[in-house]
Amino acid sequence: MTGFAHASDISAGAIRRAAETLALLDPSNQPHAAPPPRTNRHLYDEANPLDLIPFAKKVALCQEIDAAARARDPRIVQVSVALAGSWSVVEIVRADGFLATDIRPLVRLNVSIVVEENGRRETGYFGLGGRYMYDHLFEPAQWNRAIDEALAQALVNLRAVDAPAGEFTVLLGPGWPGVLLHEAVGHGLEGDFNRKGTSAFSGRIGERVAAPGVTVVDDGTMDSPVGGGRRGSLSIDDEGTPTGETVLIEDGILKGYMQDRLNARLMGVEPTGNGRRESFAHAPMPRMTNTFMRGGNDDPAELLSRVKNGIFAKSFGGGQVDIVSGKFVFSCTEAYKIENGKLGDSIKGATLIGDGPSVLTKVTGIGSDMAIDEGIGICGKGGQSVPAGVGQPTLLVNGLTVGGTA
Repeated sequence: MTGFAHASDISAGAIRRAAETLALLDPSNQPHAAPPPRTNRHLYDEANPLDLIPFAKKVALCQEIDAAARARDPRIVQVSVALAGSWSVVEIVRADGFLATDIRPLVRLNVSIVVEENGRRETGYFGLGGRYMYDHLFEPAQWNRAIDEALAQALVNLRAVDAPAGEFTVLLGPGWPGVLLHEAVGHGLEGDFNRKGTSAFSGRIGERVAAPGVTVVDDGTMDSPVGGGRRGSLSIDDEGTPTGETVLIEDGILKGYMQDRLNARLMGVEPTGNGRRESFAHAPMPRMTNTFMRGGNDDPAELLSRVKNGIFAKSFGGGQVDIVSGKFVFSCTEAYKIENGKLGDSIKGATLIGDGPSVLTKVTGIGSDMAIDEGIGICGKGGQSVPAGVGQPTLLVNGLTVGGTA
C-alpha cells in the first residue's frame, strides 16, 4: 500500500493531516523497504538561472529575436518567441533517517514563425534548452540558429503537397524523431505497466522484440555538450535513487524495464532511478529520463539511396500511444517524399501509424549519426508532465502506415 498526502503550505495543521494519512498504513506492522544507495555525484551546483539574468534583459532578447526574424523574409507574418526557466530544489527525508537533496535548473528557448504567400499560411518551429544557465541561449549563434531552423521549416511547408496515404518505407531522421521511439516502446517498457501485465512487452524479458542491431537505452546521467545536463538528466530520481544507464533492449533482445522503488520491489528487481513525479503534489511512478537508440554503422546517405518509393520524416509534432496494444500515431511537421533514392516534394498532413512491438522488428538500417534532441521534450503520463530527452540515429523502417490526404 501507498499512503500519500501533500500540502502547499508548511504549517502544523498540514503536517498533522499528512501524518494522519500515513498512520492509516499502520507502519508498526509494515516492513520498511531498504533506503536507496548513497551517491556523492551531483550534476548541478546551486546556480539559479532565474536570478542570473535580469528580467528586462530576457524581454530584450525576445524582442531582438522577433526583429531579427522578421528581417529575414518579407513573407513572415508572425513570430512567437518564448524563453522559459525553472529552478527546483528537492529534498527527500525518510523515516529511517535517509536524506537526499537535488538541485535542478532548466531553461528553454522556442521560436515559432508563420509565413504567408498567395493566401497560404504555414508554420515552422524550433526549440532548444537543457539543464544549464541561460548563457548558452543568449549567444547570438544559438538564437540565430533557432530563427533559421524555424524559418526553413516554415518555407518548406509553404510549398508542401498533400501527403500520400498507404504503406511506405519510412526513413526517420536523427535526434528529435526519437520521440517516436519514446512513445512506441518507451512507455511500454516502464515497470508499472509490466508488473500489471498491461504492456505489450509484459513477460518478454529475454525475447527478441526488435531487429538485430537495435539497442535502446534510458540514461539519466547524460551531460549537455554546452555544460550542465540534458533535459532528462537528474542526479537522483524523485525517491532518492541515483540515476544511471539502463539498457532496455540490446541487439534486439529485451533486457529489462525502467523501475521506481515500489514496482522494483514488487517485481523482485533493483530500482533503476526512474521514479519521477511532476511535483510534491504527485506520487512517483516509473518514467523515462533520456531514452534513445544507439547508433549503428550505416551511412545515412546510403540508407536514403535504398528507398525507391517512401517517406522521409525529419521532424514530428505530437504523438500518442495505447500501452496495451502498443499502437501509436504521430504527426509529421516536416516530411518529404523519397523517389528513387532522392528527396522529392515536401509533404504536409502526414501521420505515421504503427505499433511498438512490431515497428522495431521492421528496422533494416541504423545510421552512424545518433543524436539527442535539442532539449524540448515534455512527457505526459497519468496526468503528470516531466521533462525528458529523446534521441536516435537515422533509421530505415520497412512498412509503416502513412495517413495522408492524397
